[in-house]
Amino acid sequence: MPEIAIRPARPDDTATVVTLVRELAVYEREPLSSVKLGEADILRDGFGAERRFELLLATLDGVVEGFALFFPNYSTWEGRAGIHIEDLFVREAARGHGLGRLLMAAVAKLAVERGFRRIDLSVLEWNPARRFYERLAMIELTAWRLYRMEEATLTRLAADAEGVLRDAPFGRSSA
Repeated sequence: MPEIAIRPARPDDTATVVTLVRELAVYEREPLSSVKLGEADILRDGFGAERRFELLLATLDGVVEGFALFFPNYSTWEGRAGIHIEDLFVREAARGHGLGRLLMAAVAKLAVERGFRRIDLSVLEWNPARRFYERLAMIELTAWRLYRMEEATLTRLAADAEGVLRDAPFGRSSA
């Protein structure tokens, strides 16, 4: 029987995490050029003074085969924080051992321990992992549509706030 473990990522896991994210991009039919994440980004944002995310790694016989990258979000309706899972991925060769379910269970455990009320994530429409999430009793929010603003548009819109934004609640960041 294989040995399975879920553990928090460490700074020395950064190269492995970048590799896994690149493998996820291939799985999601995205060009590798779309992955701009590097080891320095993981060190800064996952282990630096201002942590932006957490990472759990799934190992099979001591080899990292999957990960979950997540961060807190907040629901005004719940009046509580929750967790947004940005990425959950298990290498194809390691699927079928329950690593994905254990990663989800570990994130759920952290949410419960922290008093969070829910976990949110997005799944591509064609992705067969949707059935996996449905088996975990996750609810597809079909009435909601995902919107995104990317860097060029973000920068243009931010210029409209020049001179009007006072005492920003989160301070300033050079990230």
